[in-house]
Amino acid sequence: MQYGVLGWCAELIWTGFCSLLAGDSSMTAKTYLWMFPIYGLAVFAEPLFLALRQYCPLWQRCGVYAAGIFAVEFAAGGLLQGLIGACPWDYGARLFSVMGFIRLDYAPLWAVLGLCFEEVCWVLTKEGEELQSAPFWCKIGRKTDRTEK
Repeated sequence: MQYGVLGWCAELIWTGFCSLLAGDSSMTAKTYLWMFPIYGLAVFAEPLFLALRQYCPLWQRCGVYAAGIFAVEFAAGGLLQGLIGACPWDYGARLFSVMGFIRLDYAPLWAVLGLCFEEVCWVLTKEGEELQSAPFWCKIGRKTDRTEK
């Protein structure tokens, strides 16, 4: 539930800010009811959040989070397109849009959202319990007993 609420809040802040930049001084913001369960899917990534935070540098974590959110956004957009006939967040023919389901220029935003989800997970698991093994890609060129963050 915490990820659904966090996602909704982040989306409202983002769309409100974009409205302000577009000249809407009331900062009109919007989201979709569909987004709550979609953001809520992050609960299944909690083991990944903990492992990446424990063993991977920031740049790797940002890349994984952006790619993961792109994958979920693309799949959810396609699924909704098939179920209800439209993707609620249709990005249309914008420059970096992929089939209207994702925008590649949003990668930095998704990386930051992933880091926010990671922090929520870390706090909720009592500062993260020590993990026994790291994902293989995080071990490349690093000591396996790495403890600094």
